[in-house]
Amino acid sequence: MSPDGPARPLAASNGRVKAARRLARRPDRTEQRLFLADGAKAVEGALSVEGCVVEVFATPFAADGHRELLAAAERVTLVDERAMAGLSDSVNPSGVVAVCRFVDVPFDAIRTPPRLVAIAAWVRDPGNAGTLIRTADAAGADGVVLAGTTVDAYNPKTVRATVGSLFHLPIVVEPDPVAAVEAARAAGLTVLAATGDAAVDLYDADLSGPTAWVFGNEAWGLPSQLADLADHRVAIPIHGRAESLNLSTAAAICLYASARAHRS
Repeated sequence: MSPDGPARPLAASNGRVKAARRLARRPDRTEQRLFLADGAKAVEGALSVEGCVVEVFATPFAADGHRELLAAAERVTLVDERAMAGLSDSVNPSGVVAVCRFVDVPFDAIRTPPRLVAIAAWVRDPGNAGTLIRTADAAGADGVVLAGTTVDAYNPKTVRATVGSLFHLPIVVEPDPVAAVEAARAAGLTVLAATGDAAVDLYDADLSGPTAWVFGNEAWGLPSQLADLADHRVAIPIHGRAESLNLSTAAAICLYASARAHRS
């Protein structure tokens, strides 16, 4: 823990706390290329990335309970419960929040050659986006691409839903979904579009090679012009009466199917 950390909680009006609180707004995050990582797991992940963490805010109680974690931070500022409530949008704040630098990278920063990449196009729900990143991390994916007008990777709810996985694998932000698909193909990946109307069943698809899965919007899926760019459309079979699967659930099934095929 930094020796310049205060010995007593700072007042909620402290200038650094106010500046950090503004990072709850996307325009401020974009302008400063800074965001908030809320919770011990998120802070732990951020601290594992060299140069990512600018400052950690913690309540005295949380600081006492996370001494080993906070020892890795260069600057730790103690704040009172009121100030922490302003920094966290969680119903039950953990008492630890880090100000972090953006971590997204260009596509070519993904490990070469990649074996498994997830491309999320026009995903709007921050929980779904965060869960997809966490699932890709668990499945051993080499990277995640957030394409189109997908929810901000640094939305507090997205960051919290990743449970630290935002810092474990490369995250690419690509405004043009077509460019994301083309970059995947140029990297030697077979592009598979996850769609409900595909002729190829997931159980029958050849997933043994390097693969990029493309997932679409929660409500309307993948537009045909993007699905048409894929090498194959693949559908998850539904054996019951459910109309469809939740986006993050579908992504988990597809990514783990590829992970299993790669390890066979």
